[in-house]
Amino acid sequence: MSAEGGLTTSGYIIHHLTNLTLGKLPEGFTRYNGEVVGEGGTWTIAHGNEAASMGFWSINLDTMFFSVGLGLLFIWLFRKAAVKATSGVPGSLQNFVESIVEFVDENVKSSFHSRNELVAPLALTIFVWVFLMNFMDLIPVDWIPYLAQQLGIPYLKVVPSTDVNATMGMSLSVFALILYYSIKVKGVGEFVGELTLQPLGKYLIPFNFFLEGVNLLAKPVSLGLRLFGNMYAGEMIFILIALLPLWIQWTLNVPWAIFHILVVTLQAFIFTTLTVVYLSAAHEDH
Repeated sequence: MSAEGGLTTSGYIIHHLTNLTLGKLPEGFTRYNGEVVGEGGTWTIAHGNEAASMGFWSINLDTMFFSVGLGLLFIWLFRKAAVKATSGVPGSLQNFVESIVEFVDENVKSSFHSRNELVAPLALTIFVWVFLMNFMDLIPVDWIPYLAQQLGIPYLKVVPSTDVNATMGMSLSVFALILYYSIKVKGVGEFVGELTLQPLGKYLIPFNFFLEGVNLLAKPVSLGLRLFGNMYAGEMIFILIALLPLWIQWTLNVPWAIFHILVVTLQAFIFTTLTVVYLSAAHEDH
């Protein structure tokens, strides 16, 4: 599938950036390119303008499929390594898994100074899961969508971290943990005090609350949008390269893919590190 294969340049780009969405179509959005995709108000699978009109309760099926699938791959791979672990000469899988576990553990120890048995497993899960989702960006942009089209699936985005719903969903989950441990460890009074009595004292409580509230809400927003923005930009560059003649594609794709391996890993590391830092702050006094 390419721009020369029937799609204009803009159509090709839009096609690769469109999710396959399940939701309720509002009244008046019952057709797409002349084909009936469902009756208004009923649950249906759609894409393009109809999918964008489904509202909050719609769900991107491709994002869910690949994110859940990669999560299951992570669980299966690490469980296999744990079951077959030996104290003798370790195999390649055990070496690989142990190196990741040690890397994450060292970073947690350097950033998290309280005691919480959840933080290290959470950091490991986030790092590996986000890395796997990001790594999907290194698969040539046309391969999986082309196979999906042969199966009758018109749209398919294969990189879950290029969907802002996925990245913000993860960041909001981290934010919920931040609030939970801030209240559990410090108590409601001290947590409210941090939001209202700093940095300018009790006589400027509204101003303090505004500053600290913005600072608190900026954590999940920056966490989710940073990952989304970097991966979305990387995917866009791959799509633009795919529009070029074949011999130029190989000239540009290889160096960009090599560089993107660093981006894929770095974004997983940043998301993990910031999660640990935020949870560390939730366990400590200002």
